[in-house]
Amino acid sequence: MSAAVLLGYIARRVLVLIVLLILVSFAVFSLLYMSSGNPVELLLGPRQASPATIRQLTIEYHLDKPFLDQYWIWASDAVRLQFGNSIQTSLPVTEEISTHLPTTIFLGIYAFILTMVFGVGLGILSALRRRSFLDRGIVGSVVVGLSTPAFVAGVALIYVFSILVPWFPAAGQGSGFGNELWHLTLPAVALALTTAAYVLKHTRAAVIGTLDQDYVVFARARGLSARRVIFGYAVRNALIPILTISGVMLSTLIVGAVFVEMTFSIQGIGQLLVQSATTKDIPVLQGVALLAAALVMVVNLLTDVIYLVSDPRIRLGRGSS
Repeated sequence: MSAAVLLGYIARRVLVLIVLLILVSFAVFSLLYMSSGNPVELLLGPRQASPATIRQLTIEYHLDKPFLDQYWIWASDAVRLQFGNSIQTSLPVTEEISTHLPTTIFLGIYAFILTMVFGVGLGILSALRRRSFLDRGIVGSVVVGLSTPAFVAGVALIYVFSILVPWFPAAGQGSGFGNELWHLTLPAVALALTTAAYVLKHTRAAVIGTLDQDYVVFARARGLSARRVIFGYAVRNALIPILTISGVMLSTLIVGAVFVEMTFSIQGIGQLLVQSATTKDIPVLQGVALLAAALVMVVNLLTDVIYLVSDPRIRLGRGSS
């Protein structure tokens, strides 16, 4: 594929991403008006409803202007990552998010690494030992993994590895890389359980499918070693579609950390989101929701571009059209 074709594809996808972000931002902004109660009352929070405070909020959030004008002003500020102040803490929403976001990203990436290592590794092993006792055991673990919600796995892991066998802490995120890695091991395992099972299932099916392809049979007929045939041809080609899954998994793990963070009392974006929803802290909800949507869209775009570049069949198909 030529650079011009690739850049054209990226430009079209970015345009679609911008349109989707506009739609999502409009829905996120409307949270203030979809919530029960008067917008001023929601923005007051624990503050006293004095005339001066009401007047200040009305001016600060432009509540005296038409709805679309309010949205335009809010969206213009959101582009500069300005979402106003938290109702509960009076701190800037950006500061609240930046305080909690690193822990969530650390947890998401940690869970993603576990997902890919165990999902891809066990998927390849299961495919190479298909119909064996080991294969049946791995396939059975996939069923368990896909059927177990992250918060249920978290509770079970806390009971086993923090109470019965006190190897890992049951709560908190620690400080410093090593200590944080130790604290977030159980949450990462709980978060990665379902996604690793999903990746394992697809990896196994993809490797089994490539092992039966003509080019693999031909490579064996040429006398190539089994190791080179398996890893140089079968596994290498089978892992191309896993790239698409990996991008979806990464965004899912980061965004879906909310339940695990609550289970393990981790001060991440998930806990911030739940606390904001409980206290109806609309500015924080708006900032977190828009950030999560943008993160998912950008990760999916990058994944599609990597998949497009890495798969020769896609390059030829796009190039010929």
